[in-house]
Amino acid sequence: METAAVRAAVPSPAVPAEDGRTRDRVSGLLLEHGPQSAAELAARLGISPAAVRRHLDGLLAAGRVDERVAPGGQRGRGRPARRFALTDAGRSSFPHAYDDLALTALRFVAEHGGPDAVRAVAEKQLAGLAERCSTAVASAEEAAGVTVDRAQVLAAALTTEGYAATASAISSGGQLCQHHCPVAHVAAEFPQLCEAETAVISKLVGTHVQRLATIAHGDGICTTHIPAQITPTARNKAAPARPVPAGSAAAHDAGASTKTPSIDRERTPA
Repeated sequence: METAAVRAAVPSPAVPAEDGRTRDRVSGLLLEHGPQSAAELAARLGISPAAVRRHLDGLLAAGRVDERVAPGGQRGRGRPARRFALTDAGRSSFPHAYDDLALTALRFVAEHGGPDAVRAVAEKQLAGLAERCSTAVASAEEAAGVTVDRAQVLAAALTTEGYAATASAISSGGQLCQHHCPVAHVAAEFPQLCEAETAVISKLVGTHVQRLATIAHGDGICTTHIPAQITPTARNKAAPARPVPAGSAAAHDAGASTKTPSIDRERTPA
């Protein structure tokens, strides 16, 4: 699950259409020819190096290119030669076939191994995510020294993974919302991905959860309901045993009373 794709999807500040086209051309040249200096890009575009640097500044601010010192390049006593290269976010802004590749692979798995094999692949894919989020929850609880709102911590951890997640409390429990799904197109055909992800969420928050909506099924947000934890109250607890009055035991043994005493067991959270 590439977080770079999420970063690339974040809109850049509005720029004039012509400037946008030039920036796209700059990115295209960096993709086609690799790292280049502003002078090299200017020569290929037929514009001034100063104009190229202005576009490069915009791409740097958007996180789509980075700047590095040219290997062995020191121009006399001046500044070392600088070259510009695409970042992962810059590359991900170009068309790719990751979804097609994933679909082809899972269709092959489903054809030869059935639904359980697809589920195993989904669980394997999410194992790393589960481990990182579990570490985040454990670290938050250790730092706080008390039990924390796991839904809130999990939302923050999922956001760093590219899910743009939030958690909000509701009267009957909590709600975890994921505003982005990196595998939505694949999950639309293979719901095992959503099922495995729901199982991970359930394990991390420590209770059974219920998926109310998913982006893969056409909803705007993946919404997971987290029910409120049941806390035992005084009424749930068994009353302390009362001493038996003298003579009652004999009557009971003699069968004077056939009523079976009820036992009120303490309820524990599901």
